[in-house]
Amino acid sequence: MVIRTGRADLDFAGVRAEFGLPEEFPAAALAEAQTAVSRDIGTAGREDATALPFVTIDPPGAKDLDQALLVERVGAGFRVHYAIADLGAFVVPGGALDAEVRKRGQTLYLPDGNVPLHPPVLSEGAASLLPGQTRPSVLWTFECGPDGEPVDVRVRRAMVRSTAQFDYEGVQASFAAGNPHPSIEALPDFGRLRRERAAERGAVELQLPEQEIVPNGDGDWKLAVRPRADVDSWNAEVSLLTGMAAAKIMLAAKVGVLRTLPDADDGAVDALRRSAHALGVDWPDGVTPAKLLASLDPGRPEALALFVDATRLLRGAGYTAFNGAVPTISTHAGLAAPYAHVTAPLRRLVDRFATEVCLAVTAGEEVAEWLVKALPLLPGLMGSSDTLASKVDRACLDQVEAWVLADRVGQHFEAVVLRADANDADVFVAHPPVMGRCTGENLPEGERIAVRLVEADPERRKVVFERV
Repeated sequence: MVIRTGRADLDFAGVRAEFGLPEEFPAAALAEAQTAVSRDIGTAGREDATALPFVTIDPPGAKDLDQALLVERVGAGFRVHYAIADLGAFVVPGGALDAEVRKRGQTLYLPDGNVPLHPPVLSEGAASLLPGQTRPSVLWTFECGPDGEPVDVRVRRAMVRSTAQFDYEGVQASFAAGNPHPSIEALPDFGRLRRERAAERGAVELQLPEQEIVPNGDGDWKLAVRPRADVDSWNAEVSLLTGMAAAKIMLAAKVGVLRTLPDADDGAVDALRRSAHALGVDWPDGVTPAKLLASLDPGRPEALALFVDATRLLRGAGYTAFNGAVPTISTHAGLAAPYAHVTAPLRRLVDRFATEVCLAVTAGEEVAEWLVKALPLLPGLMGSSDTLASKVDRACLDQVEAWVLADRVGQHFEAVVLRADANDADVFVAHPPVMGRCTGENLPEGERIAVRLVEADPERRKVVFERV
């Protein structure tokens, strides 16, 4: 369902129409979802894990809860339980709902309401890991050593019951106050260890400002930069650990679907070195791009410019399906490891299929024929969906930037030059947080300059600055 917020003349109907976003689910898909909800799933073949005190960590107000977490200290190491919503319990392969979610690919998030991958009766109801509700899940358990590396991994179907729903800000505040929930008290230590392992592998993290569109309280929209708290990174590391374990399982069995990214060529790294030199960023000999980027202060303008330039290291991400042989490219260069998407099946199509492969392989069973037939289709389906999601996100940001700045044409702002060409550049204005084009010659990358807003057109969703 689409929930609209704000004045009617400041909604995102134009974006929805431009990209042909669906407003409703087909009747047959809805009926199938309702039947699945009404059906007794049963507990046969499922572990009873309802006694484990899981909690969820999501954005405020989220209802489509894919993951529930429990981190325990065991001796000098850790035991991590990660429960993932089990869509395989609800979606019938080859049915009307399966066909519709294949068309959608993923949930699209717009400021005035999302376009869900699954009907809300599933994604925000019977399949969501809501607190106080017993739910079918796919349960991953990691036995990890003192270094945070797994020494044993188990995955199976289970019934779980989340005990509490938290948001990132609240969890961060609980750690700062020294009173975190017992189920995640060990998360900071585990998360830090995993971050250390990521840096050692050569994983690349770009600490770019994350623009958000939020209601301003007066029926309009405003732009904000969402600060990335430590708990975001710690929580993400558990998801990444799970995705890497899933990839290892599928590669060993020579069947599955991976999220892949080819290694950056020497030319891209050399170009980044030249950019660092031009920006005055010291790059010591022997330091990898990953460790250099991790050491930078994201509040510095030269670091912000280098993060943008480093996106050249992360080009070419996609999905790789395989059956019978390990693919030529089997790693994700940004993570410096093989990786698969398995932790967000409510919101992303491919996760359900990769999860089913892992469950079959670890149970010693043959991968089902319907699943084998679906695997080669997934890269194309997800590629189209990712492209659409990126375009919709950018269109919404462009729209709000133009709305926010429409009555400020002619005003001056301070901006950081991110990436410059001969006669223009991408710039970042902090107040309000806007990324736009700026005209001018010899714009200095990584430096702050004064700019004047010369155009803010809501009809064309276009914002242009010029150097003062």
